Amino acid sequence: MKKVVALVTGSNRGIGASCIEEFAKAGVNVVINYCHHEEEAKRLVEHIKDNYSVEVMSVKCDVSKEDEVEKMVNTIVDTFGGIDILVNNAGISRDSLLLDKNVKEFKRILEVNLIGTYLCSKYVGKVMLDSKKGKIINIASTNAIDTYYPESCDYDASKAGVISLTHNFAREFAPFINVNCVCPGWTKTSMNKELSLEQLKEEKKKILLGRFAEPEEIAKVVVFLASSKSNYINDSIIRVDGGKFNG
Repeated sequence: MKKVVALVTGSNRGIGASCIEEFAKAGVNVVINYCHHEEEAKRLVEHIKDNYSVEVMSVKCDVSKEDEVEKMVNTIVDTFGGIDILVNNAGISRDSLLLDKNVKEFKRILEVNLIGTYLCSKYVGKVMLDSKKGKIINIASTNAIDTYYPESCDYDASKAGVISLTHNFAREFAPFINVNCVCPGWTKTSMNKELSLEQLKEEKKKILLGRFAEPEEIAKVVVFLASSKSNYINDSIIRVDGGKFNG
């Protein structure tokens, strides 16, 4: 029987890398996508090969560029025969004072976080529709819902757009493909490495569990949504934030 194949975008580090490992633990063949930091992707490939009985490959692709996305999807299909799971995880942030942001920077955030999610869903979705099955999980953020930060307004807007795409793709691909969205809160990744100790302390006070998530805690929710256990979950937006509040 052909093994299930999962593509996770932006998966050379952070939440994406944790998703790759959790899928591998579950016996799923995995595709690591990266745009930069090739050495990280290579190390993850070797780690998966050394520790799990699954097939793994890495593909360099800027998810904001349509020709690269189409080529990546074709390469994966040629190698594995299909794609069963897509995790739209690739994302960037560039925090700065709201009034100091420029259009070029704002557009780049939208290109990667929002357009990238659209393009990957479009091209992988076509493959899934051919087999009349598939799971798409989009990674947004609680910043898309109610934990806004003016210095992250471009990131917040992009992730709100990802939630909108989730609803629209769920309708477009019904009833064959489940499309859901995970909204993490603060997570221990390089994206927030520049926070000061004081900022970390203040943000943890706003979380009922009193800590940031480990990347694998987000990944486990993603793997659940990609499994048969979640077959009746569709068009859902799921917070994974430890009980974040804005008090």
